[in-house]
Amino acid sequence: MTTELGAIEDDLAVVARFERRLDDAETLDQLAVDEDDADTAAEVAEALDELERDFAELEIRVLLSGEYDERDAVVSVQAGAGGTDSQDWAEMLLRMLLRWADRREFHVDLHDRQDGDEAGIRHAVMTVRGPRAYGLLKAEAGVHRLVRISPFDSQKRRHTGFASVDVVPVLKEVDDVVEIPDDELRIDTFRSSGPGGQSVNTTDSAVRLNHLPTGIVVSCQDQKSQLQNKTVAMNLLKAKLAELERQKRQQELDSLRGEQQEVAWGSQIRSYVLHPYQMVKDHRTGHETSATTAVLAGEIDELITAYLEWRARHQQVAQTAGS
Repeated sequence: MTTELGAIEDDLAVVARFERRLDDAETLDQLAVDEDDADTAAEVAEALDELERDFAELEIRVLLSGEYDERDAVVSVQAGAGGTDSQDWAEMLLRMLLRWADRREFHVDLHDRQDGDEAGIRHAVMTVRGPRAYGLLKAEAGVHRLVRISPFDSQKRRHTGFASVDVVPVLKEVDDVVEIPDDELRIDTFRSSGPGGQSVNTTDSAVRLNHLPTGIVVSCQDQKSQLQNKTVAMNLLKAKLAELERQKRQQELDSLRGEQQEVAWGSQIRSYVLHPYQMVKDHRTGHETSATTAVLAGEIDELITAYLEWRARHQQVAQTAGS
């Protein structure tokens, strides 16, 4: 209830700020007309640009009305079909999401990172903390495809790599929702592969949890002690199990997470083409852009907004059909 109240108060503050800025812009505009002042007219143009950005943010807030959209998010990135290229692509995808989070001044805890054989990563797990982190990042859940000239091919041929993104909300009440009997859990400890530091890389402080009934595996190695890593890993596991319970209860596999498909051909939600032309296309919404460098640098808000609008339209159609 406290979280919901805080979100509502934040929404009201944004609307109030938008109204004040609109009033100020109208006053400036009238002044520019009355005095035929070019400098004031330039201020009006700048104010309108700010209002346009504010309005876009308000639109996103309206679209984020899901039960868990206000929550923080646990994000997993997994390399798929494509060998070294896919592992390199998974790292690029992780970097894109990290830069997006940084642009929004979100806090990120990177809990686990498994490096690839030659380059990139096999797998990474992080928690992204910030306003509506889950509601925004659920747009990224699914399989992402990269097409480019492979830097790992001596003949400079074009290769395709796949990586998947999984997103689940962080539940503060997860301990009340999920209980895990000891006999359903296998706990492994291993030496952290982190950058070093006190106790890191010298003891088996990293923890891997294997939930036997579901096969879900989570790891954590970013904390200083085995106990701390186990606590974080347990919370990650419970969040994933809570996700499964919600899916069963609501019977909507795509309500909280993107469709879970094979990380290979025909399953992608989005394609990133760097050769022979430059394009990023979301196959769900049809939205595309040639600004591939900007997208890979974390400028994905347009893609996220297009997804949220597309999802809202589909939900409205489904509700109309069911009524």
